[in-house]
Amino acid sequence: MTVARILAAKGSEVVTTQPHRTMSEVVETLASKGIGAIVVTDAHGGVLGIISERDVVRVIARNGLGAMGEAVSRFMTPKVVTATEEQTVTSLMEHMTEGRFRHLPVVREGRLIGLVSIGDVVKMRLEEMESEQEALRNYIATA
Repeated sequence: MTVARILAAKGSEVVTTQPHRTMSEVVETLASKGIGAIVVTDAHGGVLGIISERDVVRVIARNGLGAMGEAVSRFMTPKVVTATEEQTVTSLMEHMTEGRFRHLPVVREGRLIGLVSIGDVVKMRLEEMESEQEALRNYIATA
């Protein structure tokens, strides 16, 4: 199973922001959309960074609420680990576990085409396991 299959099931809509937007704007978007991370992109869809709920908590803890008026580019994670459509779900789980992150932007030819969360990965893996179990039950029943 690949990342492409996850994106086909969930869609490829990604909430993005630009580096000059304020932390306050980002927090408002996270809250209003009910999401855990926003990808920071350039004008051509290239990934510049990512900012998550955890990042926001760290920003406030270290810099206080005054940081909410500052540009997201100051606080985003600039070295973003990304995925490709061809990557397997197993490989994705390994990267997310090792890196301790819950969101991976998916890119094609340097442009953002989707975002996969750990919840998406777990959901797809559970569906895959259920399908395997059903196939085994059917095989045993007809053997």
